[in-house]
Amino acid sequence: MIRVGLTGGIGSGKSTVARIFEMLGVPVYYADAAAKRLMGTDAELRKQIISFFGSESYTGNQLNRQYLAREVFHNQEKLSKLNSLVHPATIRDAEEWMMKQTSVYAIKEAALIFESGSDKYLHYIIGVSAPLELRIHRTMLRDNISREDVLKRIQQQMDEDEKMSLCNFIVYNDEIQPVLPQVLSLHKKLQEPANEK
Repeated sequence: MIRVGLTGGIGSGKSTVARIFEMLGVPVYYADAAAKRLMGTDAELRKQIISFFGSESYTGNQLNRQYLAREVFHNQEKLSKLNSLVHPATIRDAEEWMMKQTSVYAIKEAALIFESGSDKYLHYIIGVSAPLELRIHRTMLRDNISREDVLKRIQQQMDEDEKMSLCNFIVYNDEIQPVLPQVLSLHKKLQEPANEK
């Protein structure tokens, strides 16, 4: 089975693109949702988070998201540490999920495919690209946050041009080029037997 990554910066619309693939019958693994689930259910990961961030990281059995967000939001070192704990667990979980899929190809949707090193486990990577102003506007609307907060998040991510240069395919979600024909074209390409690896 072909393993395909789907990535893009904040506000690029990668979740929208992922949902189109799902409507075409392609299984999609959402890494962000999985990471949140694993922080609550993976005993080893939980132990590591408590060891580094303290017992306040959990309230009973529940992850204390607000506490953890405060801890890492303005601290790049702590954010990197949290990612270094969560990424390996998510990569393992995604691998187990991929093994169970029976389709021609399956997708792993993740913002940090290159940063987490999970690109090594994938055959192809699709990047979702959108102009900066559009990404800012979408994120402000979606998360109800200020322009400054969006820019802070963008600065914490890999440079968009660099990320797109590492991808095998790009879907332009710029509200000029329709997304659906681009996804359908990729879907057809990824189902070709020549892609089997």
